[in-house]
Amino acid sequence: MDPSDAVSGASATPADLTEAGPPVTLAAIEAARGRLAGTALVTPMETSRWLSALTGTAVSLKCENLQRTGSFKIRGAYLRINNLSADERARGVVAASAGNHAQGVALAAQMLGIKATVFMPNGAPIPKEKATRGYGADVEFVGHTIDECLVAAREFEARTGAVLIHPFDHADIVTGQGTCGLEILEQTPDVETVIVPTGGGGFLAGIATAIKAVRTDVRVVGVQAESAAAYPASLSAGKPVPLRSMATMADGIAVGCPGAVPFEAIQRYVDEIRTVSEESLSTALLALLERAKVVVEPAGAAAVAALMDDPTAFAGPVVVVLSGGNIDPLLLMRVIRHGMAAQGRYLAIRCRIPDRPGGLARLLNELSAADANVLDVVHERTSESLPLDQVEVVLQMEMRGHSHSEQVLAKLRAGGYDPRVS
Repeated sequence: MDPSDAVSGASATPADLTEAGPPVTLAAIEAARGRLAGTALVTPMETSRWLSALTGTAVSLKCENLQRTGSFKIRGAYLRINNLSADERARGVVAASAGNHAQGVALAAQMLGIKATVFMPNGAPIPKEKATRGYGADVEFVGHTIDECLVAAREFEARTGAVLIHPFDHADIVTGQGTCGLEILEQTPDVETVIVPTGGGGFLAGIATAIKAVRTDVRVVGVQAESAAAYPASLSAGKPVPLRSMATMADGIAVGCPGAVPFEAIQRYVDEIRTVSEESLSTALLALLERAKVVVEPAGAAAVAALMDDPTAFAGPVVVVLSGGNIDPLLLMRVIRHGMAAQGRYLAIRCRIPDRPGGLARLLNELSAADANVLDVVHERTSESLPLDQVEVVLQMEMRGHSHSEQVLAKLRAGGYDPRVS
């Protein structure tokens, strides 16, 4: 996986990365909603018929991908910056982000007339970078993880006096994100389970705090990418524990260590943390695109991935939060292809055919008879292992699913070919 669709590397220790702030309470979240009125949108709650049919219970999508800047981040970023003193505002703000928090900070700073600098990891999605610059922020690249960017932002803060706007580890951030929880309760009053994509934990902590203060019976579930999941081990240890490494296409939730502020709330209010594979993220993203006509980034699809992985595990009505929709089109193409492969709808094979006229035509006729849609064909003639009278063909095909793929492979074997899935 190349840097444009992955975030990997060692995590920084959390001790010097923690922000404080006032307590996160229901009253604070309700007050924050007033301050965010006219700035953060009340995002739609859409009924999902296909997920409801899959699970056997009512499922709704909380569409934070349709929030300003394309994710929930404006809620916490604006509240945090709006609460700064005049002296702090004059010094400017600095942030560390793979893109969504960056855009929230940049827009909030622009709206409030404050200079913003953002540190982003190398390989951060280009659309997120461009949008951040478009909101007026200065962007600097450093390292390959959010944690490395946080260290750089801290150094910038010490050097310039700019105020760090932490992506998740400050009470104002958690409080702002909690306004989404209030909306969930109002839009789906009978909700029984809420599933939330989770990175550093600010979004999950805010939603859980708001919901549990009103409805202690609602089950709140956080979802992390399994190759970047810091919360399971941290909760077992009873304290934030940094990951040694991580690698996931879901850059929006690729955080190597939980924040101290959200960790406390998640310990208290969150019922369960689940993890999902890269294949599940791809499949969920593709399903949202095809079935719900909704574009999300991999992190934004994490909650849906958890629901699709275990459809009967959640009491309904269920609210699934789509946390963000900022995805690089190039990554979207790769994720779609990955998702199609995971569903058995994309098949790439290698097989050898006689190197003589009609050899390829015979193979293609076999595939046509099996209703395989050939997308690409490549001949490879130069190989030490190839007999002189044979050529290796690499084919990429669109299929109808796993059973269709198996039927095509069986037909090729019956026809005397030796197809190898690649």
